[in-house]
Amino acid sequence: MGTLRKIAAVCSDGKIRLVEEEVPELRPGTVRIRAYASLVSPGTELNGWKHLFSLRGGRDNGERRKFGYSNAGIVDAVGEGVTQFKPGDRVASIGYGLALHSDWAVVPQNLCVLLPEGVTFEQGSYAMLLATAMQAVRRGQPEIGEKACVVGMGLVGQLTAQLLTASGCRVLGWARNDRQVEIAKAWGIADAINMKKCDPVACTQAFTNGRGLDQSVFAFPGPAGDSWDQTLSCMKKTPDGHWMGRVVVVGGSSIELKWVPANLDVRIAARTGAGYHDAAWELGRDYPPVFMQWTTRTNLEVCMELVRYGNVNVDGLTTHRIDLFNAEAQIDAIGNPEDILGLIFKNGGVEA
Repeated sequence: MGTLRKIAAVCSDGKIRLVEEEVPELRPGTVRIRAYASLVSPGTELNGWKHLFSLRGGRDNGERRKFGYSNAGIVDAVGEGVTQFKPGDRVASIGYGLALHSDWAVVPQNLCVLLPEGVTFEQGSYAMLLATAMQAVRRGQPEIGEKACVVGMGLVGQLTAQLLTASGCRVLGWARNDRQVEIAKAWGIADAINMKKCDPVACTQAFTNGRGLDQSVFAFPGPAGDSWDQTLSCMKKTPDGHWMGRVVVVGGSSIELKWVPANLDVRIAARTGAGYHDAAWELGRDYPPVFMQWTTRTNLEVCMELVRYGNVNVDGLTTHRIDLFNAEAQIDAIGNPEDILGLIFKNGGVEA
């Protein structure tokens, strides 16, 4: 193509600067996208905004780490063998190292999904984290009327809580700052708590009327620490003293399993569903639907429909909109990393 693209990159001094490179070649099975919005996944991409801000004032050693894996825009061209998309289509796309925070992306066709009518580029940029949350919810197999707790109310936690609510569960969120509590309550979790300011076990026991949780989801990166023991003590307990229920681990949480009198199901929820990181699948070779209904792509399609019909509110999670081409100055102007939840890079584009 010969066109240069601009990409956000993390620097050693805590700055986010732009780098330039040629737009990748359009290969068979891929789609070239003029991207207009992309969402930052702070835990995976930055090790958290707090960590990035802690590097401010350090030395810039010249290294530039490109990042991003979820964006939305308009199809510019399609490669050989692509029949599902055409130039002019509005799409969301995902993929580590592919759907970067950039103005152009080339992405395998099965990592793209059409944006339904009424879904904006900003909303579409939530595709990756929505599908990650969807996979976590599917792994937990929720039932209508169950009581669930989401530990960690960052982006993945907030989205998981929304999907559990849409599945008919009543959800309690354990947040780590007041801003996360405020946002969760604004979209519908009246029982969200700041676990640093109260006893989360007592609050959860009150939430379940002493009956215990049916399931919990760990939705934050890093060691679980005391959260594991606290959550365990909130699960259902049989008359003979065994803890029961389902625990789903997503978002890079690590728990230390040790023997306790329990018959818990501990389940890992990886990525966005079947197919992601299978190169042949990503480029167009699908799995037979009769055997594999919920792939990464079908999860993405369902997520976009949920956004379209208002079952999931991603707009309420967006706290910052940053001009990609002025990213360094605008992010430098943010004072407190705890103010950030959903940060979207934008670079023009008329929402239609």
